[in-house]
Amino acid sequence: MLRTLREKLVNLYPPLLGAGIRSRQVDPLTIRAEMKLTALNRNIVGVHFGGSLYAMCDPWFMLILMRALGKDYIVWDKAARIEFVQPGRSAVSATFHIPAARVQEIRELAAQTRKVEPIFQVDVTDASGQVVARVEKTLYVRRKG
Repeated sequence: MLRTLREKLVNLYPPLLGAGIRSRQVDPLTIRAEMKLTALNRNIVGVHFGGSLYAMCDPWFMLILMRALGKDYIVWDKAARIEFVQPGRSAVSATFHIPAARVQEIRELAAQTRKVEPIFQVDVTDASGQVVARVEKTLYVRRKG
């Protein structure tokens, strides 16, 4: 599986690097992001800073869909919502996956309509598997031209 230079360098992007967020591509439709609790990403009460939890979830659905749809499509983040379920007191992680059938559905809808606004959800879990936060992302997708 070939990764683009942008995909190889994403872990060096300052907002991710500064918060200690690391990602790895599991397969073309799946990315796993992880973040340890450090002095650089904890808040005043000693748990994960909410902004870092969101930053850990921000780009992945968009990047997965951009790769899956290819250069004939525009894919942007449109909206996001995060619900903090409980304090993150340990390392946290989230797995971002878009099934191939969902990619095909989005491709077909984009061919029929001007734009598509798919919604994706992911849970951020701690080291014991407990949900720390739930994130919902709305993307904007349309075919170029």
